[in-house]
Amino acid sequence: MDSADHGADPNLRTQRLGAYAVVVHDDALLLTRISASGFPAGWWALPGGGVDHGESPHVAVERELYEETGMRARSRRLVDVHDVHVVDLGRGDRYEDFHGVHLLYAVDVDTSVEPRVVEKHGTTDLVRWVPLAELPPQAPDAAPGPLLPVVGYVLDHLDQFKGAPSAP
Repeated sequence: MDSADHGADPNLRTQRLGAYAVVVHDDALLLTRISASGFPAGWWALPGGGVDHGESPHVAVERELYEETGMRARSRRLVDVHDVHVVDLGRGDRYEDFHGVHLLYAVDVDTSVEPRVVEKHGTTDLVRWVPLAELPPQAPDAAPGPLLPVVGYVLDHLDQFKGAPSAP
């Protein structure tokens, strides 16, 4: 499907590769909230983000995890790939054709460390453990706010992310 078919500026085509940490502990999932400088602001996401040019995705997931949660990965395991393709209003209320590819890692952390946002003025403004009982499908209307589609995907496939990941 051509982006012009939906009124999207063909110059606003973006493909983004991201690496994301799926961290589960005591029946809670570690989630981050997108700040006003991110998009879409106020939505909840997994800790993670863009893989920089020339950066290993394995390094990127650990870097992003630390920046957004203050936690270090003790181990991580690549589990799955999710993607989303959206042609809709985006940043600046302009139509864009966005394709996000998400590498999903099962990550083990030291849970005695209290999660906190380390990166200042970034795209994350809050991090917290969210009980699975407050997330879909167990509680479809109890989530802390809107969830990115990748979070829903992970919740639907959570059994794949449980268990001890392999060493880094």
